[in-house]
Amino acid sequence: MGTEAPFKEVLPTFDFEKEMKRWEHLFKVFSQPEPKVGHTPRNEVWRKNKSVLWHYPAKQRKYEIPLFFVYSLFNKPYILDIAPKASVIEGLTNKGYEVYLLDWGSPGYEDKKMGLDTYIDKYLRTAVKRAIRHSEVEEITLIGYCLGGTIASIYAAIADEPIKNLIVATVPIDFKPFIGPEKWAEGMRNGDINIDRFIDVYGLVSPDLVTGMFRAIGAPVYFTNYTMLLSRAYDSRYVEKWRRMNKWTLDQVPFAGEAYRQLANDLFKENKLVKGELVLGNKKVDLKNIKANLYVVSGSRDNLILEEQSKPIMDLVSSEDKTYISVEAGHVSLALSGLFAGIVDQWASKRSKTL
Repeated sequence: MGTEAPFKEVLPTFDFEKEMKRWEHLFKVFSQPEPKVGHTPRNEVWRKNKSVLWHYPAKQRKYEIPLFFVYSLFNKPYILDIAPKASVIEGLTNKGYEVYLLDWGSPGYEDKKMGLDTYIDKYLRTAVKRAIRHSEVEEITLIGYCLGGTIASIYAAIADEPIKNLIVATVPIDFKPFIGPEKWAEGMRNGDINIDRFIDVYGLVSPDLVTGMFRAIGAPVYFTNYTMLLSRAYDSRYVEKWRRMNKWTLDQVPFAGEAYRQLANDLFKENKLVKGELVLGNKKVDLKNIKANLYVVSGSRDNLILEEQSKPIMDLVSSEDKTYISVEAGHVSLALSGLFAGIVDQWASKRSKTL
């Protein structure tokens, strides 16, 4: 028998320069002001209560039909314009589109009675009219991200305004599939979790509760952002991205109580949008009324919205021109990498009149 070589333990080497960079960057994170977000030039078109309609002029206008972004009620929309060269809005204005964004703002206790019907019929509808008038066009492209996609789809189903194209990304349409603790779903659907009583008492869903909810849904075990930062703090580019993402993640907004009640009861619990039973005000929301060109984008690594939650809209609308794609991205990374601007442009450029 041959003689085996003795086991030799290999110890990791200590990279002094790398460690110096790690701790230098960590010190800057906690000593410097918060990073600036929202770099793309913009101007205010219209304001109502806390909501603002922003216009981002094209660098050199190429397309007649403007893009109108509708973002979620849960988060602030600056994730779409978070940093130069990583901004969805900047990418699209550079490609020749006029871009509009409805910033819902942060509701206060006095807004607790605002429901989805108010947000959609009084705010979104008016903002779309203003954008059409401001851009002096006859049609518009509506883009909804996450819950903003749900809101955009509901609006498109009852809109009298001329919506040429509807783009929805990481959008929940069918609320039966669920990512998160099963007991949550069971409790809400069988009435053990009483959303109505909670809203009646508190009026708003606080930012802390919103943050906790997303952490519980996103992972069975939550590791703080600071653990991730420590592991890669030697990389200055990573640290800069982390600072902006951490700012956005912790910068949650309250959720108006009546709107959350409708979201929980009508959409999540009863799944009325898919069933064609949703009513806003005195209007029945039937997705079959949507005839606009439709583009649905999902992320294959999305840990919040499953593809099977988005796909049903393809069979529920009456659109003749409709496309579904799944891209290699997560729920948030789709908007961070600049990838989404290219995805939108590839489809919308063929459906937006060239000047």
